[in-house]
Amino acid sequence: MALALVTLLGQSAVDADTIPVYGYKVVKRYPHDPKAFTEGLFYEDGFMYESTGQIGASTVRRVDLDTGEVLQRANTSSGYFGEGIIAWGPKLIQLSWQQGIGFILDRKTFALKSTFTYPGEGWALTRDAKHIYMSDGTPTIRVLDPDTLSPVSTIQVTADGKPVPNLNELEWVKGQIYANVWLTNRIARIDPKTGHVVGWIDLKGLIDEKELADPGNDVLNGIAYDAEHDRLFVTGKRWPYLYEIKLTR
Repeated sequence: MALALVTLLGQSAVDADTIPVYGYKVVKRYPHDPKAFTEGLFYEDGFMYESTGQIGASTVRRVDLDTGEVLQRANTSSGYFGEGIIAWGPKLIQLSWQQGIGFILDRKTFALKSTFTYPGEGWALTRDAKHIYMSDGTPTIRVLDPDTLSPVSTIQVTADGKPVPNLNELEWVKGQIYANVWLTNRIARIDPKTGHVVGWIDLKGLIDEKELADPGNDVLNGIAYDAEHDRLFVTGKRWPYLYEIKLTR
């Protein structure tokens, strides 16, 4: 989530050893703005879209993958901590952390069109062809109607029968939901039909913590998938790099 203010709960669920664990191979490393406190990330139409957090520094960005250059940027409304982001048709939809307010932006211009509300916290968003999925830091993923942004159902995420808390940044990958587990080096691969974690991706060692200004807060967070070319990308808060990876066993 946003800042390392609490002790991670449910570590036993994350450490469950009956679920397959995948390693990784770095395919390519790309530059990433080391000031970007990454909260939301997705790849579409040849560009990275990113939402960054922190009060007074939250933004929505369109980024050139190869160079890391920010091609388009809009500041999130003053006083809000930006969180997850996703595109739906001509809209960009962005969450805020604890204020219960979301923002609907014009996808081309990044102009603010309207807002919406939701109970609890907002952490991350992803989507498939029919629904939007939202995390809020709990083991529950909300399933939203993309037109009304109202919940239509929920997914209770478990690993070996135990709830998995601190689900953060989300990405839809080949029919599964990938979720960063905040304050860990792991990504959960979730079956959206059952909520079961069917695999862990262990990204330990991906970046040298000596390259991070504040390793306790500058944690792994940010997953994007290029479906057309089957490319998986990951990064972290204020990381100087974004990585394209392949999973290994």
